[in-house]
Amino acid sequence: MLRIRGTVGDMPVDLTVEMDEDDWARLGMQLGVQAPEARPAGDSAARPVTSRNDAVWDIAQDLLRKAGHMSGPDLLGQLEGLAGSTAAGKRLMVRMRHSANVKVQSHGDAPEYHWVES
Repeated sequence: MLRIRGTVGDMPVDLTVEMDEDDWARLGMQLGVQAPEARPAGDSAARPVTSRNDAVWDIAQDLLRKAGHMSGPDLLGQLEGLAGSTAAGKRLMVRMRHSANVKVQSHGDAPEYHWVES
């Protein structure tokens, strides 16, 4: 599920969109995230199937990578919409904070998340 919250003009918007694996793959392609390559059925070294959580994590990382840096509140808002709930967005924030590709700096009241290549 994908939850989008905000306003359109003066009207509040709280929209939930249900997405299947194909929808997530198309969204990832639009954001420039490549899906894992399919392997032949007889390939004994086949990798496990990518889960929805992995796809959301990949898109979340790509979001920060493309932005370069984001304030904590802005990033949380984006992650909440991407993950579909505040709790899931916060889980992504914690995962982001502990990622080797993310550096968190304190700037006043809100942390700043920076993408760094490892």
